[in-house]
Order: sequence, then structure tokens, then C-alpha cells
Amino acid sequence: MALIEAKNIIKTYITGDEHFNALNGVSLSIEKGEFVAIMGASGSGKSTFMNMLGCLDKPNSGTYVLDGINVTDLNLNELADVRNLKMGFVFQGFNLISRTTALDNVQLPMIYKGIEEEERVKRAYEVLEIVGLKGREHHMPNQISGGQQQRVAIARAIANDPPLILADEPTGNLDTKMSIEIMNFFVKMNEEMGKTIVLVTHESDIAEYCKRVVHFKDGSIISDEVKRK
Repeated sequence: MALIEAKNIIKTYITGDEHFNALNGVSLSIEKGEFVAIMGASGSGKSTFMNMLGCLDKPNSGTYVLDGINVTDLNLNELADVRNLKMGFVFQGFNLISRTTALDNVQLPMIYKGIEEEERVKRAYEVLEIVGLKGREHHMPNQISGGQQQRVAIARAIANDPPLILADEPTGNLDTKMSIEIMNFFVKMNEEMGKTIVLVTHESDIAEYCKRVVHFKDGSIISDEVKRK
């Protein structure tokens, strides 16, 4: 069953008298449990499409069904609820709150979900241990390495146990060793936790970890390759 069903997505930006299509009728279906890389040069439309998948932007036309929910016409509050319940985000810049401990950063999505404090704290400890940060729960972001900060971000992304993880250049600020570590954890999330992962990257070695690679160019999909097992 498809977790993501995007059909004929068009996104147009207007600059003065100019109309620019960032997405030209993109259609893409992603099944539950897939691990998909979205690739393309700067300006290819990959980041715009990722924003659509993350309900951070809305298309001018076309439909987007996420886990059986047609999110195309939802209002801002409804979109926020979908983001909180259905997806976790991992960004290149980590996006942690700088004066807040790892434990408190991980609790944020659970606060928005309305989970009681005792359960929130218990779950935060659990997911930080899953990502290998047991003993670092009370460290601030500036007290841990970039790779560890990204692990906190991953723990935050899985805190509400969403079916979908969206990762935008998650290794972009990391060295090679840390990148390998983080990508191995994404593989673990996919294979052992059953998470569907969509990952934007411009690096072919990072895309190698994924099971399917979709290439964008000039707002359209030009190739869609499923790797042989």
C-alpha cells in the first residue's frame, strides 16, 4: 500500500511578471517501508517537492495523499497535525534549540502531541539510547559533536513513532566518518523499525544507502530506479 501518492503536482512561483514552475506535473508513489533518495542539481525541484511531502508548502494544482489522507486542501492547523502525527524531520542544520538539553529537544514533538510529561521523559530517554546517546541526555547542543547533534535530531524525529521520516541533506554538515554512521542508522530505521524514509541528497555515495533513487531535473522526474537486492 502506498504511503505517499503524489499526482500531477504543479508548483508555480511568481517573481514580478515572471511565472516559474518549480514542479511540472510531478507524480510519485512511495510504498510503506521504502527508502528513497531524491536527487538533482540545485534548482531541479527536489527541495520544493520535499516541502510538498512535508506539508510545509502547498501545490498550485495536483493532489497529495499521505497514509490515506488527502492533505491537498487541509488548512494550516490540520497540516500541522498531520506533520506531528505522520512524519519526523531531519535537517542538514540539525535545527536543535541551542539552550535546551538533548532530552528536552527530543520531547518537543511529544509536547505538541499532548503526551503527559512522565511518558514524554521516559520515551525521550528510550530514543536517545536507541541512537547511542545514553549518558548525554542533559548535554546542550554546543557540548556534543555535530554527529551527536544529528543523532539528537533523529531521536526527535522518531519520538512520536511516525511512519514517515523526511531527511533533507542530513549528512551535509558532517565529515565522512560521521556521515557513514548517520546513514547506517537510517538503514537501521528502515530495516529494523520499518520506517519509510525519503532523503534528499546531492551526493551519490549517500544515495547508495537507499533502495530507490529518483532524479529531478527542471521540475520533473527524469529517472526512477529501484535497486536490485
